[in-house]
Amino acid sequence: MSDDAATSGGDDGESTILLSEFIRQEDQLEEDANAVLGPSDHENCSYDKGYVPRQALYSCKTCAKDSVPAGVCLACCLHCHEGHDLVELYTKRFFRCDCGNKKFGGVKCTLAEFKDAENEKNAYNQNFQGLYCTCQRPYPDPENDNEDDIMLQCTVCEDWFHTEHLSSEFPGTDAFVEVICGACTKKLDFLEYYSGIMVTKVSKEADESKTVDVTSDAAADAPKTQPEESVQTEPKLDTAVSNSKPVSDVSSSSSVIKQLPTVEKSPEECILKSRVRVPLKEGATFWPEDFRSKLCPCPECKEMYSRLNVSWIIDENDTITAYQSKATKLEQPDEQSIIMNVISGMDRVAQVEAISSYNDLKSGLKNFLDKFATSKKVIRREDISEFFSEMRAKKRQKLDNVPPYMCR
Repeated sequence: MSDDAATSGGDDGESTILLSEFIRQEDQLEEDANAVLGPSDHENCSYDKGYVPRQALYSCKTCAKDSVPAGVCLACCLHCHEGHDLVELYTKRFFRCDCGNKKFGGVKCTLAEFKDAENEKNAYNQNFQGLYCTCQRPYPDPENDNEDDIMLQCTVCEDWFHTEHLSSEFPGTDAFVEVICGACTKKLDFLEYYSGIMVTKVSKEADESKTVDVTSDAAADAPKTQPEESVQTEPKLDTAVSNSKPVSDVSSSSSVIKQLPTVEKSPEECILKSRVRVPLKEGATFWPEDFRSKLCPCPECKEMYSRLNVSWIIDENDTITAYQSKATKLEQPDEQSIIMNVISGMDRVAQVEAISSYNDLKSGLKNFLDKFATSKKVIRREDISEFFSEMRAKKRQKLDNVPPYMCR
């Protein structure tokens, strides 16, 4: 059986799966969990930390009274709202846990008893009611059985959108790092100075022709070197530049991240004054990984960001990527430490037997799994039963050959 046929029906009618596919699925589940939970604390309420820059949040529809939007942290979700009707909100920025405040009608938080009646700086949207996108539908949508349905979170408003409702050509999930929905793009009109670094969908015909005019995009991201009237004002959103890098194919087109010259930034000098403003088309915009590092940090622009309530937009630690990386840096106990902690309370004989049994199981399991991974065969119930039967037989044989332990 090849890797292409990852699952099949076994002889006993039960589903079987290739080891390589099982490992891939487990890795994906772990990656998804880290993306959501990140460094969020699962034991202590985050309330005392104030308005946390970014954390995993949930909305409890069981406790919130009169459909008033309220959000609770990961620890409160697990300790105060277990078994409740919860809405997973993924992550939100600058939010303080609401668990136990006046929105919960007298239901107190079991982890942090003393809290203000209301967190005035918290921002709420339709996600807290379990609704998303411009279509205001739940996710997953019981009326939509499309398994390939993809939703993306806007960097600015933090709502989630179906790709088909972004009113913009989708460049592919591997082509960009941040997306800004159409409404937020329109509100943040300073983005028109950065159109040259947007990730755009490019037709294969244009990519193959290699006869592409990139005057407007290049001008938007580089200092002016010619009179402004000679620069085109309509952006080329469906063309490729010679030094662009194709990332992925989406149906009949590919996407590119434009590698344009980086302008040296001064904390005091506004770089927008040296750029051409290029009007953007309606709809969402997609941005590369280094998007924030290219935004102007001058005092005038910082004041503008503050006025638009997006002061965080020049902070690269605000990104989801930075949030996820914090989880990987958390100290995790290694396998050997866990084993030693378990056996530390045993007597000498039990410790020797435990260590020996563990090493035998570890070695045997590795050889067993390697065999299936190499041959790309499926692991059946009978194979697993046979493996443990062999391990038990080896243990009995080993014990029969061990002389009785005697104290001296």
